[in-house]
Amino acid sequence: MKVRRSEQVPRGRTPMPALLLASLLVSLTLTLPALSAAQSGAASEAKPAGAPGAASYLPPAPPPAGVPGAPLRAAPPASPSMAPGTAAGTVSSAAAPGRADADAQPAATEAPVAANPPRLALVLPLDSPVYGRAAEAVRAGFAAAAAPTDVRYAVVAHGDGDVRAAIDRAIAAGARVVVGPLVRDDLKAIAAAGGDLPPTIALNQLDEGGTLPRRVYTLALAIESEGAQLARLASADGARSVAIVGGDAPLQKRFAAAFTGEWILQGGGPPVVLRVDRAPEMLALLRRELQKVAPDAVLLALDGEDAALVKPYLGQVSAFTSSQVNDRQAPESLRDLDQVRFVEIPWLADPTGPASASVRRADYGSATLDRLYALGIDGFRVAQAFGDGPPETLELDGATGHLVLDRSRHFLREGVVLQFREGAVVAAGRR
Repeated sequence: MKVRRSEQVPRGRTPMPALLLASLLVSLTLTLPALSAAQSGAASEAKPAGAPGAASYLPPAPPPAGVPGAPLRAAPPASPSMAPGTAAGTVSSAAAPGRADADAQPAATEAPVAANPPRLALVLPLDSPVYGRAAEAVRAGFAAAAAPTDVRYAVVAHGDGDVRAAIDRAIAAGARVVVGPLVRDDLKAIAAAGGDLPPTIALNQLDEGGTLPRRVYTLALAIESEGAQLARLASADGARSVAIVGGDAPLQKRFAAAFTGEWILQGGGPPVVLRVDRAPEMLALLRRELQKVAPDAVLLALDGEDAALVKPYLGQVSAFTSSQVNDRQAPESLRDLDQVRFVEIPWLADPTGPASASVRRADYGSATLDRLYALGIDGFRVAQAFGDGPPETLELDGATGHLVLDRSRHFLREGVVLQFREGAVVAAGRR
């Protein structure tokens, strides 16, 4: 990890359009499997409140009038698949999906916040019926990264629409660094509310042109970073003309726009854009159009199923797509995607790599939730680097990619390039 510290981080260029995590999570809510990793172990295994590395949980209600702060509660530990000492569950008014067992654990000894304030506070929508499962994956990753350390932190759960109150509780508890919010609309609410915040690591980004509050930084699983990285890769491969084959999904439109912007910065001309229609006659027409254009490379701005459908119509041209293609495809789809390259996070691409060496793994049965778990890991690692004040520069090889803090307070992320080959996923090159 390379860090250089400064009290003020200068402003720079406007960042790329942000990944709308809310849109992605809503689309997956009905399809994600149950989270076996959300189950809890015995409460007696938890680290006591105030012990090094122990997680504590702030209750959802503000502290009573006249009482400075609110008590921290030591939380019950996570499932056996997590690292020893990792915490799960919360003290809250409404349990998030999949956390009923954790909430039923016996209460732990309380310790006053003022006596031993947490170094970090993790603010997540654990009580949201829509985002609770995603938030739990982030929380579990954060806890797994914290388990081997002596860093004490608090988890602040909130529901939909009350993120500002959760941030205020984290500040009242004395946290020196806040990690969160997770949802784009919650970050917008924080930006609109204004006020003085401690160094805050948001796990999402604002829309293009949005202004971050002072001392707020962004660490996000932005699909735009994948598009930009693939544009650089296509240029480095010697491609001089590209075509983009896409549909109407907003997420894939942002992916294509990021690719186009970086491609032009690399000196390329405007890509030819072709729209996908699943009808067989339209796919045949797509093949003829691509033969006329004869691009050096094709970007498939499509989800995994449509990418597998379209790939056989591309011919022998180099093809790239997003990490959405890498979510447990059927064997026949893997064969159809032969030679297609995409960007994946190191946590999934290289499970034995250095970014994964010291952290216990958890298999959610979903690449999306596995990526959010990795985001929690990097959230903790970045927050540690902010413990003595915001760094002027920060660079590290994380679970979600090679991370570099830019001058506009955004973490730029570059992942591992993978490729489908003979029905398997193999490494196609690294950063």
